[in-house]
Parts: sequence; C-alpha cells; structure tokens
Amino acid sequence: QVSFVASGGGLVQPGGSLSLSCVASGRTYNLDTMGWYSQAPGKPRELVATITRAGTTNFGDSVKGRFTISADNGRNTVYLKMNNLKPEDTAVYFCYAQQISFTDRPGPEYWGQGTQVTVSS
Repeated sequence: QVSFVASGGGLVQPGGSLSLSCVASGRTYNLDTMGWYSQAPGKPRELVATITRAGTTNFGDSVKGRFTISADNGRNTVYLKMNNLKPEDTAVYFCYAQQISFTDRPGPEYWGQGTQVTVSS
C-alpha cells in the first residue's frame, strides 16, 4: 500500500496563488506517476496534473498555463504550484500515485485523503 501526507491547501482570493505538496510513503519503489486530481461538490473527479518519474507532465485543460507540477523522485514528493486561481478551481484536491505496470493492465492506483482549496473573495 501507499499512503500520503498532503499539505498546502486553504483559502485564497481570486488571482492569488497556492502551492500543494504531497509525500508518498510505503510501497513507493515502483511508483511511476504522481499528481493531483480535484473534485468540486456535485461534480466528478477530474485531472489537475500528473508527472511521471521520467518528467512527462499532463494537465487538465482548465489549468493549462496556470498550474505547474514538479517532483522530487528521491523524496517521493510531488508539488503543485497554482497561479491565477479562479473561483471555479475551488475543490478538494486529491494526491494520486500509480505504480508501473509490467503487464498489459494498468498499474495499481492510490489516492490521498484530499485537501480543500477554496478560491473566494
């Protein structure tokens, strides 16, 4: 199993910035992808950003150009820098990790507890 400790959520005004971090522990030796998903009330969970161990990034359309993601592989930590935040970014942000697969099926996925981000004036 993989567990997470996330930090950095909170309340910010529109146009402001926040940074999230997430540290994975446990069975981290085969982790290939880490990142963040978000879920607003009444909406499905959606991709914010992911980064692979090789450094390949993937962003949700709504955050492209505003959010950046980085990782410290040695510390099993992923960072999300959120700039120019909008009220519609308000959601619970979940840390995510996926282990590498050595078969034709996707590797196991793991989810953190979530941290609240609220963008409001």
